[in-house]
Amino acid sequence: MIRSGESTIWTELDFDKAGKQVGRLHLPYSVTRSAYGNIDIPLAVIRNGDGPTVLLMSGNHGDEYEGQVTMVRLIRDLEAADIKGRVIIMPAANTPAAIAGARVSPLDDGNLNRAFPGNANGSPTWQIAHYIDSVLVPICDAWLDLHSGGSSLDYLPFAAFYQTGEDKALDARAEGIMRAFGAPRSVRVTAAPDGRLAAASGHRRKIPYLGGEYGGTGSVNPDGVSITYGGTLRVLAHLGVLTSKRFDIKPAGETRLMQLGGHDYYVHAPETGLFEPATRLGDTVKKGQLCGTVHFVDNPERPGVPVTFKRDGVVVCKRHFGRVEPGDCVAHLATDI
Repeated sequence: MIRSGESTIWTELDFDKAGKQVGRLHLPYSVTRSAYGNIDIPLAVIRNGDGPTVLLMSGNHGDEYEGQVTMVRLIRDLEAADIKGRVIIMPAANTPAAIAGARVSPLDDGNLNRAFPGNANGSPTWQIAHYIDSVLVPICDAWLDLHSGGSSLDYLPFAAFYQTGEDKALDARAEGIMRAFGAPRSVRVTAAPDGRLAAASGHRRKIPYLGGEYGGTGSVNPDGVSITYGGTLRVLAHLGVLTSKRFDIKPAGETRLMQLGGHDYYVHAPETGLFEPATRLGDTVKKGQLCGTVHFVDNPERPGVPVTFKRDGVVVCKRHFGRVEPGDCVAHLATDI
């Protein structure tokens, strides 16, 4: 009998053992084709002496690849002798989604970044969220969760943290990590995170959480990989975890400090059709300026519907797919601080 709150996910890995271990978490999953089957979720634990513990995660959404490439490279590159403390690396957090190349899991349509704090007795995505929230995060001193725009969006790469607005010490630690990461743009998200987000889990656990968006379109942005790989190494060094001199860690360059606020930063499609953007990533725009036009190829005599920006800002995200339906995000802005 599974008691509420106890994860059924198990592993042969020993989180307290010195050295480098690369293995799997096992999520029991009984289906017709595999009565006693498991969903295997890759995980690495690297430990050397006393020091901070850092959780490095990607594949929260399966079609966001820059972080996944960085994490598998770090699993191969980092050795226990390189660090002081412990690094836990989860390269494909929602593994079923990552294998499918999809934002959500094909097993339960679960969006891992809308499943926290999870449910030990739920479907696979919610069980994964519960394990991260209740087992991994509580033993960590910092958490990096690397995202991108996935298949439907394209981003100017930026690092980001959600500001609590209340816990000044936690906000300062998170902003310090963001600045150490050294992305070309650093975004402070002032809107409170949806309580189902990983960032909200970090807030509840008093753990500094760094996210960000590092590419998109369902492809691998080499600039995004370079930013996430170098930035992760800089954060590990900043936290005193990475002590080895064998890595060529370039100092962080200039970062453009920006913020992302509420609903007026976002632009959504009003109708079903074909969206023609009027701006490009990086453009500076004004309130009321044309973002793009929805056209109707099945009714070509109908005039297109203009979509405008609700505020001034810089276009840091745009929709990748041409076809839109009502409510689809076609762009969002950030503003300079």
